[in-house]
Amino acid sequence: MAEDIKSLDELNEAVSGTEAAVEVAAPREPVRDEFGRSYATGKRKDAVARVWIKPGSGKVSVNGKDMDAYFARPVLQMILRQPFSVAGVDGEFDVVATVKGGGLSGQAGAVKHGISKALQLYEPSLRSALKAAGFLTRDSRVVERKKYGKAKARRSFQFSKR
Repeated sequence: MAEDIKSLDELNEAVSGTEAAVEVAAPREPVRDEFGRSYATGKRKDAVARVWIKPGSGKVSVNGKDMDAYFARPVLQMILRQPFSVAGVDGEFDVVATVKGGGLSGQAGAVKHGISKALQLYEPSLRSALKAAGFLTRDSRVVERKKYGKAKARRSFQFSKR
């Protein structure tokens, strides 16, 4: 540094020249394909979901089946509806999803993650509500691997004194 700054006024003068270099972030643009759909990939545990959303009547199709047929448990259906209720767009979008891997619970979480990401791509103004609810964050918890010398990941074999 050529000169030392000794007061707040000197600091303000030094910084005032750099304001022009700071760029204001442009508002996000909607990302849609030629059919008016938004696509996103959702993940949870070992499940990976490919999700397309488009404006419609609220129909949800998973692997070619209706949501009620694929996810029979009401809790899993509720998980899939959460992003729409948080964003305040219940029944406004049709969802087509294909899921591979994992179990039903992981697949439901993967579809939820994919729906959330696709919603914020389709309508960037919904991002703040979805992010505040934590739906855009990938839940990175996965099953811990089994270690050698152990019965499971951490459980030891039964100890025998004699």
